[in-house]
Amino acid sequence: MLGAVVATTLCLFAVGDGERAVVTSFGRPVQVVTTPGLGVKLPYESVTKFDGRLFVYQPPLSEFLTLEKTAVTAAGAVMWRIAEPKRFFETVLNKAGAESRLGDILSAELGAAIGQSPLAAFVSTEAYRAEALLAEVAAKCRNVALRDYGIEILDVQLLRFDFPKRNRLTVYARMRSERAAISMRYRSEGEEEGLKIRSAAQGEKTSILTEAFKVAQRHRGAGEAEAARIYADSLREAPQFYALRRTLDASRKFVKEGTTMVLPANSDLFGLLYDSGFYERAKPPASLADSARKETPHEMTSGTLTPPP
Repeated sequence: MLGAVVATTLCLFAVGDGERAVVTSFGRPVQVVTTPGLGVKLPYESVTKFDGRLFVYQPPLSEFLTLEKTAVTAAGAVMWRIAEPKRFFETVLNKAGAESRLGDILSAELGAAIGQSPLAAFVSTEAYRAEALLAEVAAKCRNVALRDYGIEILDVQLLRFDFPKRNRLTVYARMRSERAAISMRYRSEGEEEGLKIRSAAQGEKTSILTEAFKVAQRHRGAGEAEAARIYADSLREAPQFYALRRTLDASRKFVKEGTTMVLPANSDLFGLLYDSGFYERAKPPASLADSARKETPHEMTSGTLTPPP
């Protein structure tokens, strides 16, 4: 009975859920078990079990050079699991060995990608392509890890991308200089575009004002012609009123306050100032009026008429 228990213990082994088991005979793998349950082996064979769940490995921060020979520091993360237990056992043996190999693979591929790309690919908003580069790094790491170590890499992420402390001030100064150059370029382009817009607007303004002046002149000419017609009609209908208006306008223009005028007796202006009905009554014959008015001139001072004695 005791021998049966010992034989059972030596010949049977259990594989838990999420585990992978490799049966070896004197160090040489002879059986791989990937399903949970009981397994059978020979008494002299040994069983090595591996955790088949997902692992996340974060290698330490490393320093690299970009295409412009700019020193940067970067750190990534690898999500992996065991895909081929036999090859895994033969190459890395355990989790520590696997993470060591994964760190080397990620460092080599990430360093190559950074070294072949400019700094702007990781920090610029215009030439940013870090995600595409990480996809290429993940594909290369996946191929190498599966082929050489039986490890399946599910994802690779960039956790940190920075500058070494000794280079930060220089790099930041260069970045500020580049941003200043970009801003100056944008300003100059904006000023040039503004000049174009202002020039076009000025040309349009000149065209509109010219057309408006033409229309205004046309309307002004039509208005003046209409005014002349109205004046002419008014003159024909009331010539005496027109003469009165012309006389008043003339006196308003050349007679100022404090002005002394000497008017002949036959002056129309004198006749209007002396007699309000001057234009209503019929005028006497020119010869008699002239002889009568030429005898005695009259004076008007400060707008006051001095009648004859």
